[in-house]
Amino acid sequence: MEITLTAADGHRFGAYQAGPRDATRSLVVVQEIFGVNRHMRRVADSFAAEGYAVICPALFDRAERGVQLGYEAADVARGRDLRGGIDEHATLLDILAAAGALPAGASRGIVGYCWGGTVAWHGATRSSAFKAAIGWYGGGIVAAKSEVPRCPVQLHFGEKDGSIPMLDVEAIRAARPEVEVHVYAGAGHGFGCEERGSYVPADAALAQQRTLEFFAKHL
Repeated sequence: MEITLTAADGHRFGAYQAGPRDATRSLVVVQEIFGVNRHMRRVADSFAAEGYAVICPALFDRAERGVQLGYEAADVARGRDLRGGIDEHATLLDILAAAGALPAGASRGIVGYCWGGTVAWHGATRSSAFKAAIGWYGGGIVAAKSEVPRCPVQLHFGEKDGSIPMLDVEAIRAARPEVEVHVYAGAGHGFGCEERGSYVPADAALAQQRTLEFFAKHL
């Protein structure tokens, strides 16, 4: 269902909510640069089916409300433009508002994809709101690799990601040896999205299995 949240600075924004409200474990699911589109709602619903209370905040509402993009080149360009106009601190306020709207008493985690993978990293390093964090192909993580996570973190990268070279992944590993990093041989960016040409079902399934096991352990 669609809900409205309010961040600490007064910004009101939309979010997609799924899962049982009496759950003992909960997640903030963070969008790619394509908005809270059909794929992100499917991801949220998949976690809800595992018993998690889930909120997926519409981070693009800071720039333009109700954006839901596809995966063509023009969508990529528009998504990047929208993301570029949103301050990192404002995004953090939005995910913290989402975390605060999860069921009281439930253990809270965060998982993000693409841009959301980087946002999940910031949630782990710049707040104490989460007990575990997971990022799938977050391109901005390398720029913040010196930041120390305040909770256990797991990261997933494709070996052939055109926007995240393996040198970046190795730099993250070197800077943060305490972080669990998985690389998927031959996979590109967005290998976990069933609507993209880079989708690799086997790698997506393995990454999801590892994601669920990590949250089961830490939440």
